[in-house]
Amino acid sequence: MPDIPGTSAPLPEHTARVVTLHGELDLLTAPALRVRLDDVTAGPCPDLVLDLRPVSFIDCAGLGVLCRVRNRVRARHGRLRLITGSIRVARVLRHTGLAGVFEVLPGMPGGADTSPVETAGEAMV
Repeated sequence: MPDIPGTSAPLPEHTARVVTLHGELDLLTAPALRVRLDDVTAGPCPDLVLDLRPVSFIDCAGLGVLCRVRNRVRARHGRLRLITGSIRVARVLRHTGLAGVFEVLPGMPGGADTSPVETAGEAMV
């Protein structure tokens, strides 16, 4: 199973969690990412920010994981935000019709603490 690269940090004064995804979100890395994000969204009212700026590639398996996370967060009455500083990722979301499904931000929400709490391998969480 591939390493899952990235960092995760709570936002100050609040229950939000920032997870920075790195590398490729594809068929190879999606299963491990799914498991990791299921853990992050397991509790009630998850508030999750996924930083996709370091993502270099995303395919339908990666998009499937993002949709799964969105559905889990909504089912638990939480909030999911995606940060896409990348034209590539924004274009994929737009062309697949998912740009309007997610709350997409151009940068980190104000006051976000991006200091890493967790670090993983090389492709995602």
